[in-house]
Amino acid sequence: MNVAARNRASARAIVLDRSLEALPFFRLSDSADDSAITYSPPAGGRWRVLPSPGDRLPGTFDQDIYVELLRRYHEAGFPADGCITFTLHAFLRAIGRRVDGRTYEQLRGGLARLHRTTAESTGAYLVAGDNSPLDGSFTLLSAVAIDRRRLTDREQLSFFPALESAEPGEAKVTISPVLRANIAANHIISLSPSHYLALSSPVARRLYRLLEVARAEGQLTWRATLESLAEQLPLAQRFPSHLQRVLQPAHEMLLAAGIARDIRIKQIKREWTVDYIIAGRAGTLSGRDGTH
Repeated sequence: MNVAARNRASARAIVLDRSLEALPFFRLSDSADDSAITYSPPAGGRWRVLPSPGDRLPGTFDQDIYVELLRRYHEAGFPADGCITFTLHAFLRAIGRRVDGRTYEQLRGGLARLHRTTAESTGAYLVAGDNSPLDGSFTLLSAVAIDRRRLTDREQLSFFPALESAEPGEAKVTISPVLRANIAANHIISLSPSHYLALSSPVARRLYRLLEVARAEGQLTWRATLESLAEQLPLAQRFPSHLQRVLQPAHEMLLAAGIARDIRIKQIKREWTVDYIIAGRAGTLSGRDGTH
C-alpha cells in the first residue's frame, strides 16, 4: 500500500446505500461478459443489472471506483447536488493503483460504465424515504465529465518533476439522486477504509459489504446457503466444492482483518450453508449524522 493509500485508510468511514449493497451489481471479475445480472431477493421482487450496448458489466476495478466515489462524497459533506470533482491522478493514488496510461484508461472506462450501466428494480430496491420498493431503473452516476487541463497548465508540469507523468485530467461526477436519497435517509452501511483496502481479494471486499448490511440490520450472525450467496455476490461458480475454493481465501482475509470472528461452512441434509459470526467494532464509524 503506498503513502497516499495509507493516508486514505485513516480517513473517515465510507458511507454506502444499504439497499444497493444488498443487491448484486459488480461482477467479481473483469471479464468481457456482457450478459445481464438477474437476482430475486428473499423478500421478493426482481433485480437486473444491464450493461450499456457494446460494453461489459462493471467489474472489480469498477467496484473500487464506486467505493472511492462514495468515500469522496462523504468527505465533501454530502453536497446537495451530488457533484464531486477530482483529478484522475489523485483518484488512482487514493485507491492504491499504479498511475500510468493504462490505469487512466481503466478509470475513464469505469466511470463511463457506472454512468451507463442500468439497474432495474421490480420491487427489489428499497426506497428508504418512502419505505417502499422501487419499480423503475437508475444508474449509479447521473453525470460524468472528464476534462483535460488547459495547455498552460500542462506546461507547468515540467516545473514539478514528481508530476511529469501525471495525466492532468479532472473529472466531475454526479452521484445518482436515488443513492443520495437513501443516504440522506440514513439507510446506510459504513465501511472502515483501512479494512477495505487491507482486503486484496474482490470477493472479500464484496463479502465485507454484505456483512455490514447484516450488521446494520441488527444481525450478529448471518447465515446464507452457498447457492443464494453465489447469486448475491455474484459468483459464476455453482457447485459447492467450487464455491468453497473461491470463498476460502476471502474468508481467511475477513478473519485476519477482524471483520468476522468465525466462518463455518456445513452441509445440512443436501443443502450447504455458511455462517458468518460478525466481529464487534473496535471503534465507532461515523455515518451521515456521525453515528452508525
